[in-house]
Amino acid sequence: MKHAVVLAHPAKESLNKAIAHTYRAAAEELGHAVEVRDLYAMGFDPCLKAAEIPGPQAPVFEDDVLRERALLAEVEVFAFVYPFWFNAPPAILKGYVDRIFGMGFGFQPGPGGNSPALAGRRLISFTTSGAPDRWVRDTGAMRALTQLFDNHLAGTCGLTVVDHVHFGGMVSDITEEAAAEVFARVRAAVAEHFGAGRS
Repeated sequence: MKHAVVLAHPAKESLNKAIAHTYRAAAEELGHAVEVRDLYAMGFDPCLKAAEIPGPQAPVFEDDVLRERALLAEVEVFAFVYPFWFNAPPAILKGYVDRIFGMGFGFQPGPGGNSPALAGRRLISFTTSGAPDRWVRDTGAMRALTQLFDNHLAGTCGLTVVDHVHFGGMVSDITEEAAAEVFARVRAAVAEHFGAGRS
């Protein structure tokens, strides 16, 4: 099984980055192939180009989009790792979805609309926030995010959402014990969804 871990955090040393590398290690221990796409480190341009928008003319994609789509062509699991900023993904991740998962990769034109192109592939997300889990849940922030981002992306592209693991109350001075608990939950999620007997 091949995974793409899409990391969207600008800090070179962050909990999100550690989560991404924990996920990678856990999946590799299961014998899976993992490609980490660190969007800030890559200098990914999140700005959708006018020529990339589907319309009367076929979209024309820039080289960075074509390279990324080729790299992801055989990926079976997309793992998004990102912080909540204003209860939403960072702009760089939304731009990555706009440019990479759009027409020609995530979906194709079909009769009466678009046809999902990634059926059978899976989406799992790991997110962090400074706000406690209870606040994220009780205010509806998590429900809104999963509906507008996870479920919409999955529905448009044909992905199956297998999980969204959120770590609330996470701040820069997280204790070693709390970090260890986070990493244990990441490893457990990988084992649960992609371990032996899962295909």
